[in-house]
Amino acid sequence: MSFVLEAAGEAGLDGVYLDGAFRRGRGDALVVLDPSTGDELAEVSLGDARDVDDAVASAATASRAWADASPVERSRVCARAAALLLERVGELSHLVARDAGLPLTLARRDVETAARYFEFYAGLADKLLGDSIPVEGGGVDFTLREPWGVCGILLPFNFPLQLTARDLAPALATGNAVVLKPPEQAPLAALALTALCAEAGVPEGVVTAVTGLGPVVGDALVRHDSVNHITFTGSVATARRVLAAGADAIKPATIELGGKSPHVVSADADVDAAVASIVGTTFKTAGQACSAGTRILAERSVHDALLAKLVAALSALQVGAALDDPDVGPLISAVQRDAVVGAVATAADAGADVLAGDGDVPADGFFVLPTVLTGVAFDTDAAQHEIFGPVATVLTFDDEGEAVALANATSYGLVAGIWTRDVGRAVRLARRIRAGQVFVNSYGVGGGVELPFGGYGRSGFGRVKGVAGALEYTQVKNVYIDAR
Repeated sequence: MSFVLEAAGEAGLDGVYLDGAFRRGRGDALVVLDPSTGDELAEVSLGDARDVDDAVASAATASRAWADASPVERSRVCARAAALLLERVGELSHLVARDAGLPLTLARRDVETAARYFEFYAGLADKLLGDSIPVEGGGVDFTLREPWGVCGILLPFNFPLQLTARDLAPALATGNAVVLKPPEQAPLAALALTALCAEAGVPEGVVTAVTGLGPVVGDALVRHDSVNHITFTGSVATARRVLAAGADAIKPATIELGGKSPHVVSADADVDAAVASIVGTTFKTAGQACSAGTRILAERSVHDALLAKLVAALSALQVGAALDDPDVGPLISAVQRDAVVGAVATAADAGADVLAGDGDVPADGFFVLPTVLTGVAFDTDAAQHEIFGPVATVLTFDDEGEAVALANATSYGLVAGIWTRDVGRAVRLARRIRAGQVFVNSYGVGGGVELPFGGYGRSGFGRVKGVAGALEYTQVKNVYIDAR
């Protein structure tokens, strides 16, 4: 994988991976920036619709043989990919740190989690079973799970290796061919994983990649007649365009979007544990995680203590360049940084108090200090919409009913955290809060490979991760045999 690092620092990396080799795309060149410095990291050639045609044609040709490969063969290929990721964890961690701005500790976790996805789905490839259905008349009926064929996967920039592996590994394990669209903000890690899959034994054409802009490459991939299924992870606005583009073909899709996920902190909670979890999962990721718990709902009697502990913890965090392994790294781009700063300013203009956002950030790169907003009304933009930066709002509630109402008072429903020592309260809240994942006295961002993950409402539909994530990449065929 050293060629990827050399390319990132020197000659540039071709943005199309096709038939076992990188090649230049037919589109313009894209300058990839290091988020920690703002300096050029690589120049990547972008693909266009013609490159998508080539990639899909290659995948379609390869898909039948891969679908016919035995499950154990696909399992062993996925296992080899996992082993290669773990062998190169140091090198790949540095690539992720420079490509996506993840501090080295998080970047290493990104690589290790990507490997875990391949391990998990390697173990599942030969265990996706159909059903035998009792029928009248002496017939025999059973179901088969079959791959879609060619799957288009449109990737986000955050946690670039694990989020690529999260979708790629189950697609491969279930016998699909895949065309990836790496994120234009941070394409290098996904391209590296594409090449690693070939080294692990994935046949030519089964995994291809076309780096490009959403309106060009993404649109062409979604609309392509030979692409049978789409997986998209990203924003609600882009999801609307993806779904509209696939609507004419009635194309099935798995859509994983953002969130405004709540932490419900009850008066009897372990406040220290809650604060530590919030800091680790919302702020140490620079808030660039769709599942980050950015709405903190505190019972009134514990609000002041929780806020004081949270502000103290955030004030102690080190913000810096990813390769220095700080507590908090940069945002992905100047555009995203400016959007986050603007959202905080808008909240302040609307009457919010801005805490823990004072101090200096590195002069270069795309940094925002960890920030807490208080005095925010539940129906304002700051409390309703995803900011995707290291910013959390704190609201108060007086009883369980109000806690549930506030938790459900957005159009999102991705994750929720419940902090209480009362088991009955935990169960009641977990049942009433609309979210695809609920954590009690803990919280997960990234990882959780075995746990089905997906949203309610505008957080998307379908599930990734776990066994459910593999089933998304299959369709059910029913077979009836008249045995009379």
